[in-house]
Amino acid sequence: MSTYTSAIDHIRELKQKHGNWQNISETDAARMIVQNRFKTGLDIAKYTAAIMRQDMQEYDEDTSKYTQSLGAWHGFIAQQTMYANKKYFGTTSKRYIYLSGWMVAALRSELGPLPDQSMHEKTTVPALIEEIYTFLRQADAKVLNDYFRELNAAKEAGQDTKEIQDKIDNFESHVVPIIADIDAGFGNEEATYLLAKSMIEAGAAAIQIENQVSDAKQCGHQAGKVTVPHEDFISKLNAVRYAFLELGVDDGVIVARTDSEGASLTQKIPVSQEKGDLASKYIDFIEVEEIDIADARENDVLLKRDGKLVRPVRLANGLYQFRDGTNIDRVVLDCVTALENGADLLWIETPTPDIAHIKSMVDRIKEQQPKAKLVYNNSPSFNWTLNFRKQIIAKWEEEGKDISAYDKDNLMSAEYDGTDLDKAADELAQNFQRDAAREAGVFHHLITLPTYHTAALSTHELAKGYFGEEGMLAYVSGVQRKEIREGVSCVKHQAMAGSDLGDDHKEIFSGDNALKAGGEKNTMNQFNH
Repeated sequence: MSTYTSAIDHIRELKQKHGNWQNISETDAARMIVQNRFKTGLDIAKYTAAIMRQDMQEYDEDTSKYTQSLGAWHGFIAQQTMYANKKYFGTTSKRYIYLSGWMVAALRSELGPLPDQSMHEKTTVPALIEEIYTFLRQADAKVLNDYFRELNAAKEAGQDTKEIQDKIDNFESHVVPIIADIDAGFGNEEATYLLAKSMIEAGAAAIQIENQVSDAKQCGHQAGKVTVPHEDFISKLNAVRYAFLELGVDDGVIVARTDSEGASLTQKIPVSQEKGDLASKYIDFIEVEEIDIADARENDVLLKRDGKLVRPVRLANGLYQFRDGTNIDRVVLDCVTALENGADLLWIETPTPDIAHIKSMVDRIKEQQPKAKLVYNNSPSFNWTLNFRKQIIAKWEEEGKDISAYDKDNLMSAEYDGTDLDKAADELAQNFQRDAAREAGVFHHLITLPTYHTAALSTHELAKGYFGEEGMLAYVSGVQRKEIREGVSCVKHQAMAGSDLGDDHKEIFSGDNALKAGGEKNTMNQFNH
């Protein structure tokens, strides 16, 4: 990584070498080099993979050091997420971006809004990764450009420049790891490998892949999920790892997701070579009925189980049914197998945000894989208020506490807002991430679709006021005044989009001939007060 000083020295040497670069300023060229630390997506993937590996190690040593992310469906959303972290916490450490296949399908497909069933163009995923990193790199360039303006002003005023120089030299990038959703791999293992390569080349250091059938993929919170045998999933894990290695991202992270907790179907029966092998264990989970050979139908699929002839329960669409009550055993076997075959982190889709339930599965996994760690979906598909109120009511019942003031069939009612139930449930929500990190092995907490919902909510609120009686006041009071008073950089939207940066570049390129946008008549100057 070049420092400002080393970059100046480098440009000075190049000017001496080439001789006719008299118009090139060492300081201006060095400034532009420093403002663009990452030259390629692979540079980003290697940098962010190392960050994740360090974070994973720190979590192993101290579970309070978990990581978090918010899902982003546009580069600007990711950029503003990191801007907010810098503004309010002074750092982007332990903060990632999540790239959700659900939001890609719903918001970025050229086919229009789609359900989360892998129907969107696979090229949309690496394109969004590239877009996110374009915006995060632009954030670096903009903030550093502001620092360089300060540096030049201090020099011209004959002031001490050490403090501003330190801000430049110790600048923390807005570029953070992306955990990128490859769904079930968009086809066979070769298709998975090719898409993984594109995602890594765009900058992805972590790829999340699930054990559903690729062409029958469903959202983790929908019905009808169909899982694949372990051998098929291992091939996909191998494909992603080979893609990382081919591109030199040796620390690349694979997140293996199992949907078995809520999945009840499989598409095919794997081939078992001997009793107790991996295929045999998978087959043992399938629901069967004992039959006599005379009762077998023409072209029936039959199995021998424990010395008996049995017929797998098969639906009209050809899918096989798993036995009831096997889902948790399948989750544990899925996770252990994935960790044994190249996965680094696990993702278990659950029906509710219940730490005890998550812990019960993770504890079993850790019996075989002590360093097992989860990426957990703090999903908007959960009714968090209702779930936590139910958990509190159940706890109070167990403790013998009087709950007669609450209707258990109507716990979402606003009449309970502000009550002891509400306060206890909200405390569970507030502490959920740290408690799950400590008790249930959750290394990374993410919300898959938060900015889908925030965009909808804020737009609804603005439209309600603007097109109603409030008129322009809805924007003034509900948006702009809040931006100004909160110190949100985006209030100066021209600068946020790069106008100041472009002006400085034009001045570097053209000197006094530059036609700049940021002059006295620029209305953005109204926000300097």
